[in-house]
Amino acid sequence: MSTVSPLNRLNDFTAQQWLRFTKTWFIHNPPPRKKAELLHPAKYPEKMIEEFVRFFSKEGGIVFDPFLGTGSTLVACHNSNRNGIGIELQEKYAKIARERIQLLESQLKLDEEGGKLKAKQLVLRGNSAEVGKFWQEYNLPLIDAVITSPPYGPMLNKKGLVAKEREESGLDTKYSDDETDLGNASGYDDFLQKLMDIFIQIKPLIKDGGHLIIILQNYMDKGEYKMLAWDFARDMSKEFQLRGEKVWCQDNKTLYPYGYRYSFVPNVHHHYCLIFKKRKEQE
Repeated sequence: MSTVSPLNRLNDFTAQQWLRFTKTWFIHNPPPRKKAELLHPAKYPEKMIEEFVRFFSKEGGIVFDPFLGTGSTLVACHNSNRNGIGIELQEKYAKIARERIQLLESQLKLDEEGGKLKAKQLVLRGNSAEVGKFWQEYNLPLIDAVITSPPYGPMLNKKGLVAKEREESGLDTKYSDDETDLGNASGYDDFLQKLMDIFIQIKPLIKDGGHLIIILQNYMDKGEYKMLAWDFARDMSKEFQLRGEKVWCQDNKTLYPYGYRYSFVPNVHHHYCLIFKKRKEQE
């Protein structure tokens, strides 16, 4: 039976587990969302995030999500015994995240061997553009890994078939009308700049050698294909080292007849999990 090498500084994976994770694409079809989670227009799956949490940190490590939403990253941290910190701008989503974590933590029991509870999760309500303020106010530790899926900016304000279906069901089609919400950026370039500004502020809070996993998607907007993941990767690589990508594919999503009979319009059923690393300060 394979064991974890004592020289493994990044995670608690065996050699076989490490090798499997380095494959650059994977298929993950999330299970149906629970009722409270349906409210959020862009929730991502806990089981998938848990794999990234486990690879890019050790047990007891510090994982941060600056765009927490309904708390999927913290659920993944709970399940993998990592300490999670999340910031969410909108109280309605932060409330759902807190309730999900409280339910999980209410089921905890003392560890039979060490008498210790599992790692804790912290939900903060506020603006990630002021991330330094939170770290100072709560005296938070340095981060091992940042794992998040940012709002996709102007993409959320598109009026397509999916948005119409959610609207008819009484579900959110965008995060909010808050002017500080990245989903309400004035345009594509403005969104990219505001997103980059947040990660520049997060940079001093990450350990040297720590990783960031940012999940983004390219998309079609008014006949133009927006290269969001690629444009962000280009800008982000000026601040962090781009280590590669894992392409998350979904093959159970509905196919819509976009452009039928006149033009190719893709049904975009894949996301880019972009992986960055903070260089050591002396490099």
